Amino acid sequence: MNLIEELRWRGMIQDIMPGTEEQLLKEMTTAYIGFDPTAESLHIGSLVPILLLVHLQKAGHKPVALVGGATGMVGDPSGKSEERNLLSEDVLQKNVAGVKKQLEQYLDFDTSKPNAAEMANNYDWFKDFSFLNFIRDVGKHITVNYMMAKDSVRKRLEGETGMSFTEFTYQLVQGYDFYYLYTNKNCKLQMGGSDQWGNIVTGTELIRRKAGGEAFAFTCPLITKADGSKFGKSEKGNIWLDPEKTSPYEFYQFWLNTTDADAARYLKIFTFLTHEEVSQIVEAHNGNENQRSLQKRLAEEITTFVHGKDNFTKAVRATELLFSKDTLQIIESLSADELDETLSGVPAVEFSIEDINNNPDVVTFLAESAILPSKGEARKMVQGGGISFNKQKVTDTSKKVEMSMFINQKYLFVQKGKTNYYLIKVF
Repeated sequence: MNLIEELRWRGMIQDIMPGTEEQLLKEMTTAYIGFDPTAESLHIGSLVPILLLVHLQKAGHKPVALVGGATGMVGDPSGKSEERNLLSEDVLQKNVAGVKKQLEQYLDFDTSKPNAAEMANNYDWFKDFSFLNFIRDVGKHITVNYMMAKDSVRKRLEGETGMSFTEFTYQLVQGYDFYYLYTNKNCKLQMGGSDQWGNIVTGTELIRRKAGGEAFAFTCPLITKADGSKFGKSEKGNIWLDPEKTSPYEFYQFWLNTTDADAARYLKIFTFLTHEEVSQIVEAHNGNENQRSLQKRLAEEITTFVHGKDNFTKAVRATELLFSKDTLQIIESLSADELDETLSGVPAVEFSIEDINNNPDVVTFLAESAILPSKGEARKMVQGGGISFNKQKVTDTSKKVEMSMFINQKYLFVQKGKTNYYLIKVF
């Protein structure tokens, strides 16, 4: 398998260093990608680097997932207009543990295989590296002129906020990661997002100057939506890989609600379907867009990859229940346990029976449940016909919410717009 050819048709190659493809065809190559531990969980923006490592391993090469326990203390200026808040060592270690646990779900770490995946944490080699030793052993090999020529540095220096020395040194720190992995693990390739190109080539330059070696690199385009807006967020914020932060149902819904233009592109990037399979799915979708078969297959593939077949099946069942014309009849046919299991991932808000027995008006109820951010927004949405309770439109802002509306004296389904469902549960 030619890894570069495979990634090219998927639209996953932007910049590539000369000789990289030849290196990958010549021998099993160790390659790494760095993951930023700014949270306990990775989000779907991290899926591309994860998938790059999976493709790499499928092609017979050896992946190294580097978690930046040290670089997370510095902060990468690439693509950012302001310096981010630095995290404490305790928080970082907690985040590193969470990220490592997730990465182990997707890569094969079986040590009996020659291309078994490995985890690395750059804190391990930086924790005892003194500042004086660093500037003597690393800093002398890269000139300030070279560092300032990088886009990520130049843009920040030309901006109003400037750049701290801490952030300025980031590319040296990341460059040393590549050098360390090159000398200790024979790692010859670094991959990453296109915003990382400057940092990555600093690593290849350090390897050339300090070790007299040759290293390679390629980057993947940053994923955006067809309209140019940022990929990976819903109105609630990031779409996380951790099911405790983003339920499999919400995760499935995110992919199901992508546009036709985005879904066709995402099917190549976020799944392992072949060129022929993708072409067939897109062709079958064209002219039958109302069936949303393209989005359904995308959502199936990526939800199964991240959360497993069982959680995908539950997400589909919940979706069918909520979006069916026969929702109420389906609910009546399910036992209380079956209903609880089916609706386990649907965004839920709990209300006490006492609060409901106070019979709040619809506007107050929507604002207090945080389905709408304020009473003003809630009133506007109700008056515009954008709210339904149990599939029935609510247009009277003075309407009272009563226990009699709750199915099985427990659930009330609130729909906001066309695609947003909320489950109100009483206790």
